[in-house]
Amino acid sequence: MRSHHCNEIRSSHIGTEVTLIGWVNTVRDQGGVIFLDLRDREGITQCVFRSEISPESAELSHKLRSEDVIQVTGKVGERLKTAEVDTTNANLETGEVEIVVEKLKIVNKAEVLPFQLDKELSNEDLRLKYRYLDLRRPRMTRNIKLRHRVAKATRDFLDDQDFLEIETPILSKSTPEGARDFLVPSRVHPKSFYALPQAPQQYKQLLMVGGIEKYFQIARCFRDEDLRADRQPEFTQVDVEASFVDQDDIIGLVEGLLGRVFKESLGKDIPVSFDRLSYQDAMNTYGSDKPDRRFDMRFADLTEELKDCEFRVFSGTVASGGVIKAINAKGFADISAGQIDKLTKLAQEAGAKGLAYIQARDTDRSTWRSPFVKRMTDEEVEALREKLNIEAGDLILFAADKWDSACEVLGRVRLAVAEQLNILEGNEELNFLWVTDFPLLAFDEESNKWNAVHHPFTRPHPEDEAKLRAGELEGLRAIAYDVILNGYELGGGSIRIHERDLQMAMFDALSVTQEEQETLFAHILEAFQYGAPPHGGVALGLDRVAMLVAGEKSIREVIAFPKNNKASDLMTSSPAEVDFKQLRELRIQSTVKEKPSGQ
Repeated sequence: MRSHHCNEIRSSHIGTEVTLIGWVNTVRDQGGVIFLDLRDREGITQCVFRSEISPESAELSHKLRSEDVIQVTGKVGERLKTAEVDTTNANLETGEVEIVVEKLKIVNKAEVLPFQLDKELSNEDLRLKYRYLDLRRPRMTRNIKLRHRVAKATRDFLDDQDFLEIETPILSKSTPEGARDFLVPSRVHPKSFYALPQAPQQYKQLLMVGGIEKYFQIARCFRDEDLRADRQPEFTQVDVEASFVDQDDIIGLVEGLLGRVFKESLGKDIPVSFDRLSYQDAMNTYGSDKPDRRFDMRFADLTEELKDCEFRVFSGTVASGGVIKAINAKGFADISAGQIDKLTKLAQEAGAKGLAYIQARDTDRSTWRSPFVKRMTDEEVEALREKLNIEAGDLILFAADKWDSACEVLGRVRLAVAEQLNILEGNEELNFLWVTDFPLLAFDEESNKWNAVHHPFTRPHPEDEAKLRAGELEGLRAIAYDVILNGYELGGGSIRIHERDLQMAMFDALSVTQEEQETLFAHILEAFQYGAPPHGGVALGLDRVAMLVAGEKSIREVIAFPKNNKASDLMTSSPAEVDFKQLRELRIQSTVKEKPSGQ
């Protein structure tokens, strides 16, 4: 139906006849001569309708409007360019030529669109309702192309490294791994359910037991969890597992993979190896296990210097075993009361009682504005100056609490300050980082039990294996690692447990009873009895990687048909009720009443 696409015609085609097909992007009537921009996935070509060339086509062109699908045939001509008049368009790759139309066919007419495609739309729900129209916009077309390049570069790289792409089941078994499962009732087995996989975790480990050695999959994953602003109930991850590897092997593999992805999708070279930071150091310095290091603003620990401060919030915290941490927001002393209130509210939402601050508007402490600075001694003030490099115009923000709480609160405040100061505006740096040595377990006071920080198959640090077997669970470390880019977690992984007894000890630590272990995990525990090899792996969020490659701020911008922030598909009105007959076949009681016969 076409000889070329709409971004292919160049000066070398002048004088030749071509056929194009696509959507009407814009129509302009210039005194009887119709100029039309024809668009397809690849770009735009200008078409001209002249009555002296083709009266029929020129007449028909007056009936065209945006998003009509048309086919044109004509000769390629050069756009007028003289000293007086220049009609070329430097913004288009086809901007030096145009098609003088000899034949026009209207393939399909378009109704008036619910929104204009050439303008940004703030109503995301409207965009998602008409996603098939939203995808026509150049920005979205570019994003979908970039996602394809990311996936292709991933496949090509892992194939070069001798990994095999293997599909694992979508209908699997419900096992406790963190988030809630999506359940699928079985018609053949009444009152029994499949679960959609949160990740192919157990299957890929079983592939290692099966001697595959190197596996990968661009896998669909499903989690029925409360949605944050940028979460999807179904998402895609690059799932990788390998036998006979250690942490450095996996880290090196991922660095090479990301290098290929950014080179082939964006043409950018990234570092061949990334910095590494332990979980403890990341939290202690930035208050986050996925720190954004494109700006400094590191934490200073003032626990020792302020332990005897007359300000009871500080001294009382230290006396009860807590810590005092602070950051210096350089040049932010003129912060407004409203901005202080926003930061205070953020700190309270993170668990703090409030937010202590000093506005150092000058070097003299007498000019400092703060609710508590008068209660500090000269020695304490000098300690602040030295540790935080306080200068005129600086804003000092404090967190005083238990170590983990103080770090988390100040970490959130740090990011909010960077946003208010527009520190990262226009910053195109790609700052990669590995965070390693995560805790193996975290205690949940609400449920009064230990939970896995990553998942229950994560291997403990060799020095901590004996403690896990003995039930000494405090402070255990994992051989686990996350890869971070600009404050976003691209993915994470671990070296896995491959011994039955150690895996059972891990389940014991997580309060999984012996009966539950046999019911839920018998398959993997049994597999570990038959010479399971040492193995480890990683999972990268394909949506997140594509988002950062595309320079977007939401993964919904790189997913063809995403759910909204309420997990609804507005385009297909999903989820929706189903017919009572389907529920009856599944032995599920319906709240939908059966229609009387004859209706």
